[in-house]
Order: sequence, then C-alpha cells, then structure tokens
Amino acid sequence: MTLPFQSLEKIPRHVAIIMDGNGRWAQERGLARIEGHKEGAQSVRAVLRAAKQAGIEYLTVYAFSTENWKRPKLEVDGLMKLLVSSLDAYEQELHDNQIRLRIMGQFERLPLPVRMRLQKTIDATADYADRTFIVALSYGSRTEIADAAKRIAEKVEAGELKAKDIDEQTVSDHLYLPDVPDPELMIRTSGELRLSNFLLWQLSYSEFHITDTYWPDFREEEFFHALEAYNSRDRRYGGVRK
Repeated sequence: MTLPFQSLEKIPRHVAIIMDGNGRWAQERGLARIEGHKEGAQSVRAVLRAAKQAGIEYLTVYAFSTENWKRPKLEVDGLMKLLVSSLDAYEQELHDNQIRLRIMGQFERLPLPVRMRLQKTIDATADYADRTFIVALSYGSRTEIADAAKRIAEKVEAGELKAKDIDEQTVSDHLYLPDVPDPELMIRTSGELRLSNFLLWQLSYSEFHITDTYWPDFREEEFFHALEAYNSRDRRYGGVRK
C-alpha cells in the first residue's frame, strides 16, 4: 500500500509502539489468544514496510514484557514459537530492506533456542546502518533503570566515576541501548491509556498517539494517521509557543 507520507512536513526519527489488543481481538472472534498474536505479527510486517516508506530510522515494538512471564505457560510457549517462526518467514525482508535487528531487554531470560535464533538474525543484519528494528523482549523499564543505576554505582565504587558528576546523560548512557535516540512518537493500540512499564525514561518528551484499534487490525493506513497526528503537534519541550 502506497500512502502520501511525502505530504507530511515532520517525520519522527524514532517511533515506539505498544502493541496491545491481540488477545481481545482473538476472543471477540472466538479464537485462541495465540491466533491474535499471529495476526499481530502481520501488523508488525506492515508497519515495518510503512516505516521504511516514511523514512523512519528507528522502530521499537513492545513485544514481551517482564510481566508477561506471568501469563499461562501455554501462551508464553506459543509466543516464543511464533517469534522464531516469524524470523524464519520474514528475515529476508530485513535483508531486502537493509534493516538491522536489535533486542532490548533481559535477553538471558529467553529460552536458549529463541536466543540462538535471534542472535543469528542480529549478527546477519548488524552492518545495516540506515534503519533499525528494535524488539523489546522480556523488557521492563523500571528494571532497565535499576540496572543502569547498578552499573553507575559499580563505577563509583571502582573509582571510575564521581557521584557529583552523575547527571541525566549519565543515566541515559547506561540504559540498554544508549546509542539509540529517544522516540519522538509513541503509539499505543486498543485504547489503553497507560505506559505499562515501557521506556519510562526515553518517553519523557515523546508525543503520544492512542488508537482504539486492536493491534491485529493496525496496518499501514493506521500508521499513516498516527504520523499525521504527530505532524500536527507543536513540540515545545517546555518552551513557549512561537
């Protein structure tokens, strides 16, 4: 689908998405929850294509939170299998579009076969520099910030850093992906009005776009509408309207 992204004056460099509503989408259709996740994987594919068309450099999706480990084992196992099968099916598209894959979160908590499959694609796409697809897996923002604090404290104890020199940039430099710019736009589907422990530090000045659309129904046109909404915003960062 070709959409008029060129008509937008402002395009965010980095877009983050909370992909919500897979389970409800499936339940409303009398399907197993995993079917909603499968259809949601198609939305990821569609949005990746649209992001490339729009010229977005970084796309981050919230795929699996630290809290999601509490879900039924059958659903968690199904999600892990879906992750692997999606990589098998769509990795070539990453190569065709020169998109680098990166993972953000507690990578070591993922099952070994999943880690190995992810690492294969991470290594294979590592040299692509223009576009980056970041998947937040076993991710929780409070844990990320706590881990950053631990690393900073260790440097202070080792004499590598003075406590008086710690500032906001110091914290940013010790997050999981310190080289990635903060998102200018955060999209959340299914109408929920919360961050759900996602990028709490990085989203401090991001614009939010909330849609009632469930993630499995969120495709290129919905993504374009989100960018239209962003294009209409006046980003002042605490300053005065000009």
